[in-house]
This record gives sequence, structure tokens and C-alpha cells, in this order.
Amino acid sequence: MPPIRIAALSDTPAIRAALSGMLIETVAHGGSVSFMHPLAEHEANEFWQSSLAAAARGERIVLGAFDGDDVVATVTLQLKLPPNQPHRAEIAKMMTRVSHRKRGIAAALLRAAESLARRHGRSMLVLDTAVDGGASQLYEGLGFQLTGIIPDYALKPHGGLTGTKIYWKRVAPTE
Repeated sequence: MPPIRIAALSDTPAIRAALSGMLIETVAHGGSVSFMHPLAEHEANEFWQSSLAAAARGERIVLGAFDGDDVVATVTLQLKLPPNQPHRAEIAKMMTRVSHRKRGIAAALLRAAESLARRHGRSMLVLDTAVDGGASQLYEGLGFQLTGIIPDYALKPHGGLTGTKIYWKRVAPTE
């Protein structure tokens, strides 16, 4: 099996379709990534069109992990934050196709996001994940520190409330 390739994504119909399909699959399998099930294809497409447009403006970086020509995982590094937070970035929309989970792809994507954060002068990363079914084990295994839990933070994709865990990680020395 060829190695997984990681690259920054730009908006093409094929990339948007792959990301939209992944988002729909993630939500259908209970992933708490801001959307409710069932997620309509046009809603997923609109989200990715907006996200990739923000990437084109330099406000974020949308990374994709490729297995051959197929995008099988993604993570977003949000760079555009308020003026008093130029030292940090936020990790968002970490998703891996069900068929490709537990292979180290998400960890590789997060390491790539950390490297890009440093290249963009960021020393701190933050993220959140659902208490129910979130990726806490992945984040903690990569050195993210749990700050706390906010109960009843959001609806799960199939209904019912879940809390969220807030994490941080210093990826470069502070000045």
C-alpha cells in the first residue's frame, strides 16, 4: 500500500465533493462537527466552498490526507483569529473516513498542522472535541492538554446533548 500523502487543499469540484462526502459520512456516524444528521449534500458543499474560500484568502489551511487519488481525512488549521491572539491557531474539522480510521492518518494530519502552525508564527494550538465519541485519546496521545469540560455544549448529530473538552498545546516557545 502506498504511503498516505498530506497536502493543503484548494477548491476544485472534486476536492469539494470528496470533503462533502466525508463530512456527511462523519455526521451520519455520530461525529460532532457542527452539523446535524441527516446532512444534505448542498449544505456540506456550501460549508466546504466557504471554508476553502477562506483558505484561498490565507485565513486557514485545509489539509487533506490522500490514499492514492482519494481524500480520506482532513483537518483545518484556523489562522485568522482576533488581533489579540496572533500567537495561536485553532484545530477544527478533524475527520477521517470510516474505512481509514485507526491507521495513524489523523495523527499524521495533526503533526502536519502543528508544523504549519509553527511556520506561520503560531506557538499555541487549541481545539475542542465532544465528550461523547470525540477524539480525546488521539489528542492526548499527541500531547494536547485538557483544560476542562463544558457540559451540554452542543447537540449530538442524532440528538441529545454532549459536553465538549477543551484542549491546548504549545508547539513553539513563547517570545
